[in-house]
Amino acid sequence: MKPIKNQVRDQVRGQLWDQVGDQVCDQVLDQVWDQVWRQVVDQVWDQVGDQVERQIWRQVNDETN
Repeated sequence: MKPIKNQVRDQVRGQLWDQVGDQVCDQVLDQVWDQVWRQVVDQVWDQVGDQVERQIWRQVNDETN
């Protein structure tokens, strides 16, 4: 049987690990999500923006010709 101080230490260590682990996990997930979201938005914006720009230029060229 473990001495009481070892039991307390193990319990505190487990609780701290749970709390810190959850916080770190949340922070990492938030950072990864933000990065992925920014990349997706940038890519979609670039693609859609390019398409819209080409369509506008075609319409302008068609109207002026």
